[in-house]
Amino acid sequence: MVKTLPNILSVLRIVLAPVFLVMYLQPEIVWRSLSIAVFATAAVTDFFDGYIARTYHAESSSGIFLDPLADKLLTISGFICLPYLSPNIFGWIPVGLIILRDIGTTFLRLWADYHNREMKTRYSAKVKTMIQMLFLYIVLLMGVFSMSTIELGQVCRLTLESPVMTWLLWAVAVLTVYTGIEYVVVNRFFWGNNSAWTQSKGS
Repeated sequence: MVKTLPNILSVLRIVLAPVFLVMYLQPEIVWRSLSIAVFATAAVTDFFDGYIARTYHAESSSGIFLDPLADKLLTISGFICLPYLSPNIFGWIPVGLIILRDIGTTFLRLWADYHNREMKTRYSAKVKTMIQMLFLYIVLLMGVFSMSTIELGQVCRLTLESPVMTWLLWAVAVLTVYTGIEYVVVNRFFWGNNSAWTQSKGS
């Protein structure tokens, strides 16, 4: 059971991502508040599946693929919500760049998996995911408070309309695109090396 638990947690995170998205986009504050709990639960599973896999030596090829896939689905769901909070501040261009990068690297991993090869990742990709999650959690939480009538709600509404948030989003987008380029460069020996692909597929 312990050996399969990391994969179960990754699958749970994949399931929770669209649940969070649907709940957060509801106009009622109660649904948006509950969606934050769903987002936080999904984020916590990311820590535990990695911890369990390392502690109990439960790493697997499926887990190596499912874990980053679950991360990407959760972060993509979060970034999709941002333009709905404030389309003038959280533009679709930086959000689209982030989403395209994450979808692109996922397809590259699928391609590598089809050829029975494991693509290398860098520590910067983990830092990118951590920064994305932190940024999303703060902004999404402010999006909840902005719906309230208390003084904190006014502060959150003003913050979400600040140009600083646009620059922060672009900073996250630049970091995300950079790690995507780095991902391609680090694995550059895959591209055009047909013999390597043929040999790996047959092994």
